[in-house]
Amino acid sequence: MKIVKFIVKLLVWLAVLGGAGYGIYRYMESKKEQASVVNYRTAKLVRTDVARTVEATGTVQPIKKVEVGAQVNGRIVKLFVDYNSVVTNRQVVALIDPQVYEANYKSSLGELHSNEANVKKCEAQLVLAEKTLKRKEELVKKDMAPVADYDNALEARDTAIASLAAARASVERSQASVTQAKANLDYCTIISPVNGIVLERSVDEGQTVVSSMNAVPIFKIATDLKRIQVEATVPEADIGSVKDGQKVSFTVDSYPGLTFTGEVTQVRMASTTTSSVVTYPVIIEAENPGDKLFPGMTANISVHIAEAKGVLAAVSAAFRYRPADEHRQGPDGPFPPKPAAGPRDGRRSLYLLGDDGEPKKIMVETGLSDGTYTEIKTKENLEGKEVVLGVMAMPTMGPPGEQSSNPFMPKRPQRTNRRTGVQGPPR
Repeated sequence: MKIVKFIVKLLVWLAVLGGAGYGIYRYMESKKEQASVVNYRTAKLVRTDVARTVEATGTVQPIKKVEVGAQVNGRIVKLFVDYNSVVTNRQVVALIDPQVYEANYKSSLGELHSNEANVKKCEAQLVLAEKTLKRKEELVKKDMAPVADYDNALEARDTAIASLAAARASVERSQASVTQAKANLDYCTIISPVNGIVLERSVDEGQTVVSSMNAVPIFKIATDLKRIQVEATVPEADIGSVKDGQKVSFTVDSYPGLTFTGEVTQVRMASTTTSSVVTYPVIIEAENPGDKLFPGMTANISVHIAEAKGVLAAVSAAFRYRPADEHRQGPDGPFPPKPAAGPRDGRRSLYLLGDDGEPKKIMVETGLSDGTYTEIKTKENLEGKEVVLGVMAMPTMGPPGEQSSNPFMPKRPQRTNRRTGVQGPPR
């Protein structure tokens, strides 16, 4: 009986071990089958617009900004405009106390009138001297007067001529003084030289301005802001692609989602170096619809260097994919394959997903790229074909239909049955 029981237990243990071995075998086979199935990330070849752009930042500025200043000293007695006031050409914007300059003007005018009267007096003296000289000349010819009388009359005539010239010079000097006094008086009335809007005001009523060599700024006036300019800074690596007349689109933080358009009008050669980075100023003119753009706003610009509309294009990431079997084995391990043809001939490798589910390598000529899409130039009809972007993560050993997971993502903790101690699925 003992032998029979032993044989029965042995058979039971053999059956258990056989079942466990068969389960392990099936588990390993399923792992191999799953490992042999490769899922690829793909994207379709589509027709779209591809544009090459240069990105930069700039500042919104008025096309023309004028400083209106005081050219004479004095107290501001009246300001006729303020911030954001709309002004027109020749409009009075401020007034300086004119009392001192009015007095100077009247004094200069009086001196001019005095000198003009002196000129008339000298003219009359000259007429008399010429008559006297003529009489003395006739008397000397008839020996009725000494020659000395003729010489005295000639001297008197010449003196009268000199006095008249001096009087006329005084009149010219007085006229200059009157002109200067009148100009200083006119400078007391400050006018706008342009049509525009007041951006800044530097003085208040009652404040005294003192002008030395330069005019003291009182207002800064921008011309009509219906049209503005953007002063952008472009790095030296991109400045060679920027030309006059190129289209520009830009946005400002004040209006998210709203895009403004403009045109490059000037590429300046005056470089600026900041932290070893060389940049060049680029001037862009644009319309200002609704006067939404204010001077000083930061603009994020895109200069449209080239554009291709409705071309066949692939996702740029597809050109970076390489199958694992293309890697070569070196002395220190695998290393990447030789790079595909570069810009010299414009041909690059691309992998299409074949009917058998495997990548198929083709060589295509590329054109413009905007970083997201790259233009493909080919005579074949590849529109709608699937291009390989990469390999998807391997699926987990879970129930059927469970989504694949990224092996580099952190995993959620598993639940443990407190009664049996067996781990269950994640929470």
